[in-house]
Amino acid sequence: MNSTRFTWALGLAAAMACGGEEAPPPGAPAAVPPPAQPAAAEAASQAQPAATDTAAASQGTGLLREVFSYRGSGRDPFRSLVTTGAVRPLLEDLRVMAIVYDAAYPARSVAILRDTTTKKRYDVRVDDELGRLRVVAIRPNEVVFSIEEFGVERQVTLALRRRQEGVP
Repeated sequence: MNSTRFTWALGLAAAMACGGEEAPPPGAPAAVPPPAQPAAAEAASQAQPAATDTAAASQGTGLLREVFSYRGSGRDPFRSLVTTGAVRPLLEDLRVMAIVYDAAYPARSVAILRDTTTKKRYDVRVDDELGRLRVVAIRPNEVVFSIEEFGVERQVTLALRRRQEGVP
C-alpha cells in the first residue's frame, strides 16, 4: 500500500512539474472534450485568411528580393586575388639590357631590365622586387627571378642576349 501511494505521488509530482493539469484521482471519469464547431463556422474561418493574403498581395507587400552583402572584413569572392598593380611588369615583357657583375662581391651586382610594353627601365639588385618577381641572383650573363603565385614558388632565368650584327 505504501508503494502505491509513493507511485501515485511521484506521478502527480511529474505531471505538475511538466506543466500539465492535475491528474484525476483513480476511478474518476475522464474529462469530456468540448463539442465540435459547426462546419459553416469552420469554412468561414478558412476563407478569411485567404482574403487577407489577396489584400496583402494587391498592396505590393508580396515577395521580397534576397540581398547579398559582404562584411567589411571579408573578401569579395568575385574579385581577383592578383591585383593589376602587383602584376606589372610581366616576366614575358622584360628584357635584360645589361649586367654589371662584381665578382669580388656579387651582392653589389646590378642588372638593367627594360619592359618592352611600357618602355620603362628597372635597375635591380639581389632581393629587389618587381611586382610579383623577386631577384634571387645576378650572374655574369643572366638574372634569376623567383615568382610566387597562389602559394607556389618557382624560379625563372632571363639571359643576357648576345649582340648580333645588324640588330640594334
